[in-house]
Amino acid sequence: MLGLEMVVLLGVALVACGAVARRYPIAPAILLVLVGVLVGFVPHLRQAHLPPEVVLLLFLPALLYWESLTTSLREIRKNLRVVVLSSTVLVLITAGAVAVTAHALGMQWGPAWVLGAALAPTDATAVGVLARDLPRRTVTVLRAESLVNDGTALVLYGLAVGVTVGEQDLTGWHVTWLLVLSYGGGVLAGGLVGLLSWQVRRRMEDPMLEGIAMLVTPFAAFLAADAVGASGVLAVVACGLFMSQVAPRITGAATRQLVAPFWSLSTTVLSSALFVLVGLSAHSAFLNLTSTSLAEALVDAVLVAAVVIGVRWVWIYTTPYVIRLVDRRPAQRALRVSARQRTVSAVAGFRGAVSLAAVLAVPRTLDSGAHFPDRDLIVVIASGVIVLTLLQAMLLPAVVRFARLPPDDSVAEEIQLAEVFSLETALAAIDTTAAELDIDEQVVRRVRRELDKMRLLVEAAGTVDHPVVVHDDQYTSLSLALLARRRDALIELRDTRRIDDIVLRLVQARFDNEEVRLSRARPPE
Repeated sequence: MLGLEMVVLLGVALVACGAVARRYPIAPAILLVLVGVLVGFVPHLRQAHLPPEVVLLLFLPALLYWESLTTSLREIRKNLRVVVLSSTVLVLITAGAVAVTAHALGMQWGPAWVLGAALAPTDATAVGVLARDLPRRTVTVLRAESLVNDGTALVLYGLAVGVTVGEQDLTGWHVTWLLVLSYGGGVLAGGLVGLLSWQVRRRMEDPMLEGIAMLVTPFAAFLAADAVGASGVLAVVACGLFMSQVAPRITGAATRQLVAPFWSLSTTVLSSALFVLVGLSAHSAFLNLTSTSLAEALVDAVLVAAVVIGVRWVWIYTTPYVIRLVDRRPAQRALRVSARQRTVSAVAGFRGAVSLAAVLAVPRTLDSGAHFPDRDLIVVIASGVIVLTLLQAMLLPAVVRFARLPPDDSVAEEIQLAEVFSLETALAAIDTTAAELDIDEQVVRRVRRELDKMRLLVEAAGTVDHPVVVHDDQYTSLSLALLARRRDALIELRDTRRIDDIVLRLVQARFDNEEVRLSRARPPE
């Protein structure tokens, strides 16, 4: 019954933390971590743990795929240099700095590098959840960095574990080959699976089957890369970015209405479960500590967290200025941001699921049969660092105010451009299209009036007192009110047994579609 109890607990925690976060300026992720810590005080529930391979092979592909599908490839291209440097060089520097710090605190070099590699990457899930309200460019750069840097970190992690256990020899050629295989093989595997998924889905007409094909895609990409020793993380990211470009051309409206809510709900539940797991694992790690005292472990965790956070701050405030000295092109000058604005990126270096899964996956014994050195301390320090970096989210609103980020109206402007352009295209094509379909002139006039009204509404967006906007608002209010009356009448027919429940659901679905359409058109109050 433990699994069922945890499912119920997770659902209650998700609803409660979301409700509290709406009332008070606290990120739900922080509250969920606290829930995990509190769950650890219940001996019966303390036994609930997910194997690290479940996090890496089940949770991570789904979360990364959805993050890749919903990010902006255009913004990634525009900020490619920042993303590449942050996801490679910064990861190496962070891992090295943590390793040196851990070694200075008494840890052997092998375990120290294992800890450094595990804590080097930022977490895509945490960044997506905690920084979603930032300007588009900032969020895109942070998400792209966290999507790619896992590949670099996991290669370092595998090397550090292999050398410590005694399975691998550390040479320059070996490291270079593993990095090339990780990146090249991962991107190639993700691209090939994306191509296959594209060809399969373009031939599908059943939304349910296409949704299942979409669900399988990230796991297939991860599996294909893992089979050749490449980075499954990068394969999922590459596949997701590819599908984000081709899917709009092959996916129908019915499929999008089916899969988008499913992915949004499921990834929210998965990410919430990971935050609870972080808190629970942190609690368990401190309880199971035997190699040193709790006070020393806490001090070590704080020191390593300070290094992880400090390295990111130093990177944010040094490398951009070095690049400015080298690259003075006008196109690059346009991308520059102020020192104040950089504080947001510096604070948003959250650690999470990948780091947790990595330290939990550290083997317990070496090839010689001896215990893995300081394994319990590695788990304790990593858990503490993850929690401390997530706590930075509490500072994020104040940092955003300090940064004085310029208002980002680019998304709203581009939405208006897209809607006006598409409506004008439809109006220009209405005569030829009607002739091809042999449509009556009366119908053509009706459709033209509706399209023209929609165009006027889009162009008048933001002007509340515009006559067209006032008229449409009143029209929407009346339509929604009458739709509610129709729904009540439908339920009355069912209650008096004049129609069946099956008929009720079919007609109610039509009413729901109409209500959603009208509600989206209605301006927020």
